[in-house]
Amino acid sequence: MLTDGITNILVVGIGGQGVMTAAEMLARAALAQGYDVKKTEVAGMAQRGGVVSSHVRFGPKVYSPQIDAGEADLLIGFEAAESLRWLSHLRPTGVAMVNTLRIAPPVVSVGLYDYPVDPIGELAAAGIEVHAFDAGAIAEELGNAKLVNTIMLGAISDYLPFPAEILKTCIVEGFRAYKPKLADVNAKAFDAGRDAGHAKAVSRRSTA
Repeated sequence: MLTDGITNILVVGIGGQGVMTAAEMLARAALAQGYDVKKTEVAGMAQRGGVVSSHVRFGPKVYSPQIDAGEADLLIGFEAAESLRWLSHLRPTGVAMVNTLRIAPPVVSVGLYDYPVDPIGELAAAGIEVHAFDAGAIAEELGNAKLVNTIMLGAISDYLPFPAEILKTCIVEGFRAYKPKLADVNAKAFDAGRDAGHAKAVSRRSTA
């Protein structure tokens, strides 16, 4: 990771899951650390459950927001099959942090894409480092289904080139400023996600 001084993060999922918000939080945290940051999004019928992806790149100097195939350091997947669909963009040394939620997007119903039988298993079999867990279940335990976004960010926080607390502070203080009643539960969600990101490894990385 960071062989060129730039961190490349792909955030992918289905419309309405908070993919773009997660990317924005990552970008803000990186900016707060003094990095040059570029970000772009692609939303296909985002409000109707279509596929959504966001590219976040930061480093000493970044010229393009686009992450090319084989260049992503981190993949944050809010939905299992979407995570697998972006596998080709990960470096061999990349890390995939995946919510085990399975939702068939419109591209499946119209016959443009076959939903995989075991997307998590296919990711792991590819030899990359995969961490998968049910972020929705954790959110429900905390009493708010909308916490999945913060949980996923917490899960990836220890794989960033700056302390996890930086990202946590960015998220929690944002809520404290605009929705103060949600600040404390989002802090708990971040910590729960951080634990899940370490405890649920399903990696089959080759040691050859």
